[in-house]
Amino acid sequence: MSWIFLLPIPVAAGAALTTQFAVNAQLRTVVGGPVVAAAISFFVGMLTLVAVALAVDRHLPEMSAVTSSPWWAWIGGLLGASFVLASIILTPRLGAATTVGLFLAGQMIASIVIDHFGLLRVAVHEATLPRILGLVLVLIGVFLVQKF
Repeated sequence: MSWIFLLPIPVAAGAALTTQFAVNAQLRTVVGGPVVAAAISFFVGMLTLVAVALAVDRHLPEMSAVTSSPWWAWIGGLLGASFVLASIILTPRLGAATTVGLFLAGQMIASIVIDHFGLLRVAVHEATLPRILGLVLVLIGVFLVQKF
């Protein structure tokens, strides 16, 4: 399958993520706080993913396979929880566009560093001038979205 056919998937996921920011920010007002809203969001997500894993794979992994993973493979949930909590706190204050733009800027910075050094077993992709220029353009875009 050509990579071009994959492009709608991250675009849809990005739209879902932004929608999640707004939904979770509203949930925060209903439940009385950002941490409880994030916990509810993750609980619903966990139930959904367990159901999908059982439906698609028809099993959960063996515990030995899970425990043999590197230590840093376990922090994905922590990172995700931090991300969701930050979105719940920031979206009402900064707006969805600025929050998403700043998250995107952080993601681009981290992804270029991870790619350049091959961190976390990711294939190396050098931080070339065009890639850095792309990052600068993202940062300019975030500034423009926030300013206007």
